[in-house]
Amino acid sequence: MNRTPGTLYVVATPIGNLADSSPRSIELLRSSDIVACEDTRTTRLLLAHHGIGARTVALHAHNEREAGEKLLRALREGSNVALVSDAGTPAISDPGALLVAAAHREGLRVIPVPGPNAAIAAYSASGFSAGSFQFVGFLPAKKTNSFKELDVPWPVILYEAPHRVLATVSALLEHLGPEREVVIAREITKKFEEVARMTLGTAPAWLAAGPHRQAGEFVLVLGPAEGKRPELAEGERVLGILLEHLPASEAAKLSAKITGVPRKELYEIAVKRTK
Repeated sequence: MNRTPGTLYVVATPIGNLADSSPRSIELLRSSDIVACEDTRTTRLLLAHHGIGARTVALHAHNEREAGEKLLRALREGSNVALVSDAGTPAISDPGALLVAAAHREGLRVIPVPGPNAAIAAYSASGFSAGSFQFVGFLPAKKTNSFKELDVPWPVILYEAPHRVLATVSALLEHLGPEREVVIAREITKKFEEVARMTLGTAPAWLAAGPHRQAGEFVLVLGPAEGKRPELAEGERVLGILLEHLPASEAAKLSAKITGVPRKELYEIAVKRTK
C-alpha cells in the first residue's frame, strides 16, 4: 500500500523569551511525528515548557547528512517532521539547509512556520532605512579581505560570539573607520537585553564598560557606508573573491566584465589589497 509522504515543517522557535512561541508553532511541534533538532537537550526544555512529549532526533552540523537520510526516509514513509534549531529560524547560520534542499529534490512538501529570527529582530530595531541589506552571519575565522567587503552602501548584519565580539568590533573600526555607525544587539528577548546604536569609534569603549557587555549572543548591524557607489561595492565584492584565485590584473579585468566597473579603478583597488 502506497503511503502519502509526510511534510517537512521548518519551525522558528524563541531566541530567548519562551513567550515568543506562536500558537501555530506549538501545535505543529505537538502534532509532528518527529522533531529534528540541533541539540535534543535544548529542544526538550522548550517542548517540556509547553507539555509536548514529541520524539526528538538530533540533526546538527556534524551529522546532518547521515541524520538527514534517516529523516528523508521517515518523510517518504508518511511521517511529518518539524525541523527546529536551538533558537530562531532553522537553516539561517544554523543546520537544516541540507535537509530542506534534499526534501525539495525529492518533491516532498516543505512548509515554513515563521517566527523569531535574531538578524531580522536586530535589523528592525536598528533604525537603518535602506532598500536592501546584506546578511553575513558569522565571519570566517580567517578574515582575509572580509572587513573591506563590508564597506558597502547598505546595512550589513553580522552574528558574533561573546569571546570574539570586542576583537571583531575593533577590527571593523580599523578597516571601516570611526564614523561608520553600528547597532550592537545582545541577548535579544532575554533578561539582560541591550540594543544600542553608536559609531564604531565609540563601540570598543561601550563593550569594555563592564564585563556583562561582552556576555551573551550578539548581532551587529553596520549602517550603510556613506558616499559609496552601489556598483563599486559590487565590483569590490566580486574582485575580493577573484583575488583569492587570480593575479590582480586578471581579477580586475574579469570583475570589470562582470560588474561594469572600470577595470582601471578595480585594478588600483586590487593592487592595494595584494600589497
